Amino acid sequence: MKKVIFYSVTIIISLLFTSCLKKDDKKDLAETKKYEKLENAKWIIGSWGNTTKEGVLSETWSQLNDSTLSGKTAFITGKDTLFTETIEIIQINDSLLYNTKVSNQNEGRTVSFKASTLTENQIVFENSKHDFPQKITYNKISSDSLVAKISGKKDGKEASEEYPMRKNKH
Repeated sequence: MKKVIFYSVTIIISLLFTSCLKKDDKKDLAETKKYEKLENAKWIIGSWGNTTKEGVLSETWSQLNDSTLSGKTAFITGKDTLFTETIEIIQINDSLLYNTKVSNQNEGRTVSFKASTLTENQIVFENSKHDFPQKITYNKISSDSLVAKISGKKDGKEASEEYPMRKNKH
C-alpha cells in the first residue's frame, strides 16, 4: 500500500511540475519582444544603387538581428570614394531610430534621427538639432525602386537633395 501511495504522489508531482513548465513556456513565448515598427521598415532590405554622370551611389541594407537593420552607403567617382556612411535602423521600445556615422563628419560620432512617419511606402526620420539634414525620407516607389531624400535648413535656407535608386538584381 505504501508503494502505491508513493508512486501516486510521485506521478502527481511530476504532472504538476510538467504542467507548470508548459505554462511558463507559453508565457515566455507571449513575452517575446515584437519589433513591429522594424517589420514595417523591412522593405528597405536589399542592395540599391544609381549611376549618374557625377558617380555611382550604392546603399545596401540587411537584417542584423531581431531589432536592427544595418546599412552602408557609398558614393564613388571613378576610383575615388567621396562619401561613406554606416547606418543602423534600430527599434528600441516603441521608437524606431536611424543612427548614422558619416565618414569625415561630426567628429566621427553617430547622429541619431527618430522615425516620425512609418507607412508601408514611406519612412521619415527627423532630428531638428542636427545641422543638415534634419530630415531623412525613404519613399518606396515600387518593389525595385525608391527615392531617398535629405532635407532641412542649410545656411538658414530650406534645402533638399533626392537620390532615386533601383534595387540591384543579384
